[in-house]
Amino acid sequence: MVSKTDRKLERTRRHARVRTKVSGTAERPRLCIYRSNTNIYAQIIDDVAGNTLVAASTLDKEVKTKKSNVEAAKEVGALIAKRATAKKIKAVVYDRSGYIYHGVVKALAEAAREGGLEF
Repeated sequence: MVSKTDRKLERTRRHARVRTKVSGTAERPRLCIYRSNTNIYAQIIDDVAGNTLVAASTLDKEVKTKKSNVEAAKEVGALIAKRATAKKIKAVVYDRSGYIYHGVVKALAEAAREGGLEF
């Protein structure tokens, strides 16, 4: 009998595999995203120092859409890019956290690129 795969476990395995290769530095920090059923979160992290430099999510007051959809992802991507450029961060490493580059993950990345981040 074929058993059903645990999608969350598979995503965490993909994320752990990618994180062995992808790390953020002070010159080029890591743009890490997390999506839940209700919200989207994005952080820019310096892994060497262990600090979160910039963060944005759909829980912020500047974001109008309070759901986990493509429009909200575009707003969060633009907001994280605006906050990063205010802290003089231009180039980042994109960490999609094991999610497929499609839908909200893709919309957030494209909005961040349009906002001025390079990755």
